[in-house]
Amino acid sequence: MGLREYIARRVITSIFIVIVIISLNFVIFDVMPGSPLETFIQPGRIRDPAQLEALKRMFGLDKPPHIRYFIYLKNMLTFNFGISFQSQKPIAAEIGERLLNTFLLVGLSTIISIVLGIIIGVYVAYKRGSLIDTGAVLFSLTFYSLPSFWIGMVLLMIFAVNLGWFPVAGATPREWGDPNIWPTPPQWPKDWLEIIRGRLYHLALPLTTLVLFQVGGYILLTRAVMIETLTEDYVLTARAKGLPERTVLFKHALKNGSLPLITQIALAFGFMFSGAIISEQVFTYRGMGWWIWNAIAMQDYPVLQAVFYIIALCVVAANFIADVIYGLIDPRIKYG
Repeated sequence: MGLREYIARRVITSIFIVIVIISLNFVIFDVMPGSPLETFIQPGRIRDPAQLEALKRMFGLDKPPHIRYFIYLKNMLTFNFGISFQSQKPIAAEIGERLLNTFLLVGLSTIISIVLGIIIGVYVAYKRGSLIDTGAVLFSLTFYSLPSFWIGMVLLMIFAVNLGWFPVAGATPREWGDPNIWPTPPQWPKDWLEIIRGRLYHLALPLTTLVLFQVGGYILLTRAVMIETLTEDYVLTARAKGLPERTVLFKHALKNGSLPLITQIALAFGFMFSGAIISEQVFTYRGMGWWIWNAIAMQDYPVLQAVFYIIALCVVAANFIADVIYGLIDPRIKYG
């Protein structure tokens, strides 16, 4: 089977998977215990049946399940997503307001972690058994095992509370106004350098937290695949030819052992849309993770349905891209 036939078959399979995900996403929240209407009724207040019926009509909960399913299906497939229970705003607009914050934090931390993890992992595999290797493994295991919220709280205590070098919370300076609006509202500075400085100033601690938490996993994974490939015959042959050690490590050993890394990287970018829920709560960083947490607390089911659906799409797409890259990197893999 050629590449075109393989892609066509995977596209059809992915469409079927997406339809199944959409249906399960609806069923899970439809049978969820409790009611989102509870958040709109004050505790101890007598429930007015007319008020409850009005709320049900406003949120479309008065319709039978099959009607609500087809409305939900239309919203998902058209990326309309409906209206948030909590804010009464279109969900698509609220996603757009928070995507920049999440992509800056999670995207940058993921890229930095991948680059540092691969470079350090290759080096410590080359120096396996040395003090550098032992120190790198100890560092990786330590920070990979620590909870991300604990790392964030320690960084906040040292660099924000005690030293006062960085802000305690927020994604942008307070004087800029609403941190969720992009492009820049009138109260934001006109100088792009000042905007970048303000962003980086508030990104420093949450970004460092996520990098410390993630980079250890990439170091350990890269080290493992490199140790396995460095003993292969083609690596010994490359060294016997007198090739530079950097070429042997990166072009021969790393390239041929990179399939597990590709899978890990694809999944990392696939889940990037979900944000960093715990870290964003610690730093009150208003990204997708902070929004998802509030949606869970308020039982805002339309928001959660939309977010889970988009995350599933990203993961399916990431796996599809990873499968295609497998064949491009390793010619031994056949599409069939």
